[in-house]
Amino acid sequence: MRKRVLVVDDDPDIITFVVTVLEENNFTPIIAKDGEEASRKIKEEKPDLVILDILMPKQSGIKLYRELKTDDSLKDVPVVVLSGIAKRTFLRSQEALTEFGENNVPEPNAYIEKPVDPDELAEQVKKFLA
Repeated sequence: MRKRVLVVDDDPDIITFVVTVLEENNFTPIIAKDGEEASRKIKEEKPDLVILDILMPKQSGIKLYRELKTDDSLKDVPVVVLSGIAKRTFLRSQEALTEFGENNVPEPNAYIEKPVDPDELAEQVKKFLA
């Protein structure tokens, strides 16, 4: 059975790019265009991996990532962050939330800054779904 990957991004060009990479590597893509839709689809579809953008409307990737990693039923789903935001900025945002009393969360399984090479993306996905 093909592994299912939830792609969470508000940019149609990025979605098309990531979906193409996934399909070429025999993964089944599921698409969400914002954090709220992704939150719903994660619970309904139970993907094997999430590829997550950080800056999105309705619910940011920062909040969605924290939601995933603090939910006992979802915390083991691997997350590959694919974002134009530098990794250190993302990690600082997580540290700041922790300082305000929220739970500490682990770093993402992988963090890829846009633009991304299709082979690098495929390699990261395969690493967690082999």
